[in-house]
Amino acid sequence: MSESADESMVVEPASPERVSFWTEDLLAIVIGWTILVVSLACVRFVTPVSESQASDAATVAAVEPATEAESVLAPWVGKPKRWYSNPMDAFRKEGKSDDSQPVFAPELSRLSGVVGAALIIGGLFTLTLMLTGGRGREFMIGFPAVFLLGLLAYVMAGQAVVSAYNLEYALWALLVGLVISNTVGVPQWIRGAARTEFYIKTGLVLLGSEILMSRLLALGLPGVFVAWVVTPIVLITTFWFGQKVLKIKSPTLNMVISADMSVCGVSAAIASAAACRAKKEELSLAIGMSLSFTVIMMVVMPMVIRFTGMDEVLGGAWMGGTIDSTGAVAAAGEFLGDRALEVAATIKMIQNILIGVVAFGIAVFWTTYMDRDPATKTSVGWSEIWLRFPKFILGFIAASIAFSLIAGLLSDGALWTSASIGVTKGLRGWLFCLAFVSIGLETNYAAIKDNLSGGKPLLLYVCGQSLNLVLTLAMAYLMFKVVFAESGM
Repeated sequence: MSESADESMVVEPASPERVSFWTEDLLAIVIGWTILVVSLACVRFVTPVSESQASDAATVAAVEPATEAESVLAPWVGKPKRWYSNPMDAFRKEGKSDDSQPVFAPELSRLSGVVGAALIIGGLFTLTLMLTGGRGREFMIGFPAVFLLGLLAYVMAGQAVVSAYNLEYALWALLVGLVISNTVGVPQWIRGAARTEFYIKTGLVLLGSEILMSRLLALGLPGVFVAWVVTPIVLITTFWFGQKVLKIKSPTLNMVISADMSVCGVSAAIASAAACRAKKEELSLAIGMSLSFTVIMMVVMPMVIRFTGMDEVLGGAWMGGTIDSTGAVAAAGEFLGDRALEVAATIKMIQNILIGVVAFGIAVFWTTYMDRDPATKTSVGWSEIWLRFPKFILGFIAASIAFSLIAGLLSDGALWTSASIGVTKGLRGWLFCLAFVSIGLETNYAAIKDNLSGGKPLLLYVCGQSLNLVLTLAMAYLMFKVVFAESGM
């Protein structure tokens, strides 16, 4: 063999892969805050004047019309609504006939909101990925299919009977993805847009804008004790029980289930999974159990509260601290009354603030204890903890602080943030829906079945939630009926 041939056979060593500055966490913050800033900029204030006021200048001068805020983006961000027998009615506005029967307008007026949400999310994600070298072309090709699956989940959840039982879009999105991935399989061209973590991280940044500190002040110390004292006790106890008593093999599965059940459901599960680096199958299992038990608790707890004669404040606090989903909390509160709904929703929002704290705590615990080699005595530095910490939580915290300051300090700030949140909440719902579809598409049922073998994860959830129910009720009674009984709550 010639010398030139020998030289041609020499293989150059592969250069190490360059780590991009644009991590998924940072991109989620950039996209999330872009949406937040634009949504704030698109709010306009109006002062409507009735015809009777307009015809009487003296009345107009004496009675100053109330200022209202609306977003110019609102018509372009929406989702399918309730329907009965015809799925296309999900895209029409519902009204009432003379005999109070539901009737639907012929125009598909809600379709513009669906198309707008698709263009906003798809456009922002594609552009951001292309500018940062994140495979934007692959995402652009697969996104329409993933979005259509999310749209199907929303339509399925909107059917009147299904909606009455609060079988939310998250459950259907997860099931749709699981059915496809475990039957016909997921085409390669779709996989580029099945970005579970990216969707949910961006959605959680948007969620921060909905958690205003005024909610915390609304209930004061009683609400803080119910939401912030019981939650870490249940989280730590459930994790210890799973490791020491049930002997669950996977600590990450144990932690995700514990956080999901004790903090605030799916959002906490995903944040904790990022902090301890849990597998997608473990996250899918935790979410599936959470959604199933949420439906049961949403129906059963109001019945128990009414049967025992519990008042609305105590019952609302109990439900707000134990039912995982914010939507299910609101639905359960409506069964009892307006006061129960207010207290339950406020407790849940106060509890949601813990997402960032819990994620940071899990990152520290996992880095310094669970992943540490017991044979070595070297301590883990803060750089490793920072590497493990889910940094998109910083965008979540910043959004909560910024919107709280705007709502509390600026004139008409509450109206401004409310109109903006009306848009961002709709986009956040779509992002969560796309995340659940992606989880299903990326999950193999056999892996879920393997994690569920022996029934230990299910037993962990039941035992942990039982402890949660008991401690939350005890703390709510102590706070609202004993310590702060004189406040009249």
